[in-house]
Amino acid sequence: MRESRQRRRVGSGWRCLQAGVVAAGILTAASARAQVERVRLTDLIAEARQHNPDLGAAEARARAAAAVPARVVALDDPVLSYEAWNAPESLRLDRADNNIFRLSQKIPFPGKRALAEEVATRDAEMATKDARGTELDVVASITKAYYELWRIHRLIAVYSREKDLAQRVARIAEQKYGTSEVSQSDVLRAQVELTHLINRVHTETLSVRSAEAELRELLSRPGTDPFGIPEDPSPPRLTARLEDVTDVALAERPEIAAQRAAVSREEAAVRLSERARLPDFEFSVGRFENAHGRDGFGAMASVTLPIAQPGKYDAGVTEANARLSAQKADLRRAEDRIRREVGQTFVRAETALSQYELFTTTHIPQAEQALSVTESGYQTGAVDFLSLIDSLRQIEMVHTEHIEAQVEFEKAYADLERAVGRELPRPADAHGKGTPRHG
Repeated sequence: MRESRQRRRVGSGWRCLQAGVVAAGILTAASARAQVERVRLTDLIAEARQHNPDLGAAEARARAAAAVPARVVALDDPVLSYEAWNAPESLRLDRADNNIFRLSQKIPFPGKRALAEEVATRDAEMATKDARGTELDVVASITKAYYELWRIHRLIAVYSREKDLAQRVARIAEQKYGTSEVSQSDVLRAQVELTHLINRVHTETLSVRSAEAELRELLSRPGTDPFGIPEDPSPPRLTARLEDVTDVALAERPEIAAQRAAVSREEAAVRLSERARLPDFEFSVGRFENAHGRDGFGAMASVTLPIAQPGKYDAGVTEANARLSAQKADLRRAEDRIRREVGQTFVRAETALSQYELFTTTHIPQAEQALSVTESGYQTGAVDFLSLIDSLRQIEMVHTEHIEAQVEFEKAYADLERAVGRELPRPADAHGKGTPRHG
């Protein structure tokens, strides 16, 4: 009698749990229907290029710097002046002894303006490369956020599948308990496992919002509309060699190009500081209107005397040479840092690729086979329930780690492209399809 009541309580608890599973399934299905659209990485990157504020600000700074060379190469504005000499107290200018109208122009020593233009041009080149680096940062961030969203959706699918498996195992345990083949503990363990998976589905569903919030920030997109489910990437592949991508990075990385432009800028600044020792000139012409004498024209030429302050210009040359040495050291440091970044991200991608292939070819098939054999053995009584639960957890683990390995590869590949400084084409898969990258 007591055992019968226990079975009724277990059956009642099982029906309540089944009702909860059905409700969770309905909510999950409704969420899936609301997100039937597939979102593409190339579309998000194109949107970010148009709306990301960091990228917009960097491009505006580059445009501002590009306008500077035309300004610094121009001469100073000419000066038009008027002078009145010996004007009477009545301020009758037509009765002043001299009325002078003068037009003057300052002209720096030949070559100074060209060097100033070169300095400004290098500054503009640096700003352009900085904008390109910002674009690469945004693309890498979008790519990693995209695959984070994909990871969460894939985990939801895995946990939903494992939940269905746990339901099947729980039904088997309930049937065997109904025939007194197993103890009540098997049913309770099955319910605990099922509750765990329901909770994982719910938790990952909530995580979608966090991943979408990160994408909205990068896109500067207001609102709370869902993004949809990201497209599945093609299987990971890595055919490039470390030596090759390192060479590409040293040749094309925007930061390296900016550092080289900075070195050229400082070299031009050294030449400009040396030329600063040479004098500048000023020329003027004037028209004299005289109340009591003859009218006429006048001219004037003046020259600066840098020789009067030689220490000032020596200090300027010393400063410019020191800045050049520091910039060359910064260039070497940047090259060393880029070699390290490329090497580390390449190893990350290789490691993730190896893990992905190992799960694909070995762990997943073995875990699926082990679950099938263990489930059959439990139904016949050859295997205990703990072994079945262990197989169920093992299949969950290998699938989630398989997804994590693929996502880690995609994120490492995005970081590798950022470290190299440009897109690295992905080879086509067995069906001739390559992964769409940056558009």
